[in-house]
Amino acid sequence: MITKKINTDDLISMIIKGIEEVKGNDIEILDLREIDNTASDYFIICSGNSNTQVNAIVGSVQKLVSKELKDKPWHIEGSDNAEWVLMDYINVVVHVFQTHIREYYDIEGLWGDAKITSIKTEY
Repeated sequence: MITKKINTDDLISMIIKGIEEVKGNDIEILDLREIDNTASDYFIICSGNSNTQVNAIVGSVQKLVSKELKDKPWHIEGSDNAEWVLMDYINVVVHVFQTHIREYYDIEGLWGDAKITSIKTEY
């Protein structure tokens, strides 16, 4: 079986689109490629206002990436309480937080050496 390698830029743009479709907030891309010993090349971080919205963001990303790129996450963690859901697409890891949980864990602060790109949303 031949598997097509997914283009990372395409994957990131589909993930962002999936987040935006259900109005995820404060979207940031952390480029980890220049940092030694990281588990992936990119983190995409966003916030939802409730566990319902967090689950909606996760579902939207999964559906869009599956439909457009025929790819699915290697692993998803945290869906049960939906305060912090991690979606692992190997070279891109998506973190979907409820706002107060994101502030508490401050992933952006922990990865302060990463190049951070903020995505402006139109809503």
